[in-house]
Amino acid sequence: MERQRAGRLVRRRRPPVNAAILPGATAEASQLAITSRRLRTRLHKRALHTVERWQFDIDQHATRELQVQYSVDGQPYSFTVPARGNAPTCAYTSCNGFSDYKKMKDIPQDPVWNKMRDNHAQRPYHLLLMGGDQIYSDAMWTTTALHDWAAAPNDKKLANKPVTKALQTDIDDFFFGNYLKVWAYPHVARMLATIPTVMMWDDHDIIDGWGSYPDKFQQSPVFKAIFNVARDYFLLFQQHCASEAEVPMRLPMQPAFTQAARFGDYGLLALDLRSERTPDVVMGEQSWQAAYAWLDAQNDCKHLLIMSSIPVVHPDFSTLEMLLCALPGQQELEDDLKDHWLSRTHQWERLRLIHRLQEWSQRTGGRVTILSGDVHVGAIGAIESNQKHYAGKPITIHQLTSSGVVHPPPPAMALFYLEHVGDKVEQLEGGITTAMYKFPGTSHRYIGARNYLSLEPDRAEDGRSRNRLWANWHVENEAQPYRQAILPLAD
Repeated sequence: MERQRAGRLVRRRRPPVNAAILPGATAEASQLAITSRRLRTRLHKRALHTVERWQFDIDQHATRELQVQYSVDGQPYSFTVPARGNAPTCAYTSCNGFSDYKKMKDIPQDPVWNKMRDNHAQRPYHLLLMGGDQIYSDAMWTTTALHDWAAAPNDKKLANKPVTKALQTDIDDFFFGNYLKVWAYPHVARMLATIPTVMMWDDHDIIDGWGSYPDKFQQSPVFKAIFNVARDYFLLFQQHCASEAEVPMRLPMQPAFTQAARFGDYGLLALDLRSERTPDVVMGEQSWQAAYAWLDAQNDCKHLLIMSSIPVVHPDFSTLEMLLCALPGQQELEDDLKDHWLSRTHQWERLRLIHRLQEWSQRTGGRVTILSGDVHVGAIGAIESNQKHYAGKPITIHQLTSSGVVHPPPPAMALFYLEHVGDKVEQLEGGITTAMYKFPGTSHRYIGARNYLSLEPDRAEDGRSRNRLWANWHVENEAQPYRQAILPLAD
């Protein structure tokens, strides 16, 4: 039995909740049994707030979608569940906010979310995949007591002194308030209430560049306090859980939050690239082993989606990174470059991931597609091998980048630079190349506007999904999406 979960933050009292499968052409409506449990989280210290989690289990229909309606305190909502064994229609987002919070006053946040709402009404999305930066914590450095800490000399910042209770409370209040604010925006709340979600965090869900700072900062009492608070609220608001053990898709035998699930012939592997991040490591060895163990067990998966918050394929800025190390006043840009897969210290880890994914495709005949965000553009990348084949054809892994759903695109000069370095083909060992593709029917490789991605399986006449997938970038102020077909490996 495949299950759907629902969770919601509650204030002061327990409202009435009910859920039902709506009638179809050949079936009557049926009520769903609901189980509820009060979660003990860091909010138990707040007299005005408790957290209640409601769960209901749904048997998927053999041949048709089901529409599930539920209500909270009399307010109705609904979502759609695909037929058993069918690939879900998905929406994918990243970068749901502003790194410069002052821009919030001048730039509307809802245009792309509203486009998603309209498309969802026409062809319902079964899953909303959110690939990182669901919230932005950047304002914490200017609106809390951390402002004084950030302005202090390094010897005081890094002193091994316990975080004061006042600062701890300030950090806690900031994250709690930030989630309440973002989750309550009408354009966000509407989608979270009507599409089941799978979320994986990235750096802004903690602090900008988390894990790429020198070890003396990462191990400081203040950074540890920030991470612990960010982790607890990530669990609560993005996973609907109070502890790591409760995360429903979390892989065993790992300290991070890497998650995986199967949906018929499709698989989803969401990599946690932040919990264990250091300047030298993207993901810890135990977490990689857990991910690869799950991957190796998927012998009958036709299409595997990998959520990697940072792009595996992107222009190589390692030369620029080396130059920035020697230039004063370039700390912020240098930190951004060190945060990416192509940073010198992460390239061996990236290469191992690429080899493992291609070997899996060669062994099983399953297609691999990487979903990424972070870089504030839309893009198509490809990893190809002239030594690994399936059915006589070289194995190609596509990467679909969509960013950001709210964050503005880079300035025109940066986009110009990207286009002019984007035609370079990267040569890796073992006959592997990576490249950025032009969008079909266009002359450019990057979408320099806010966007979200939809993944829509082709349907046969009987409603069953084929193995062909359509990727669609829905772009602000553009009526038609950019499209890319992802074909079965043997086609």
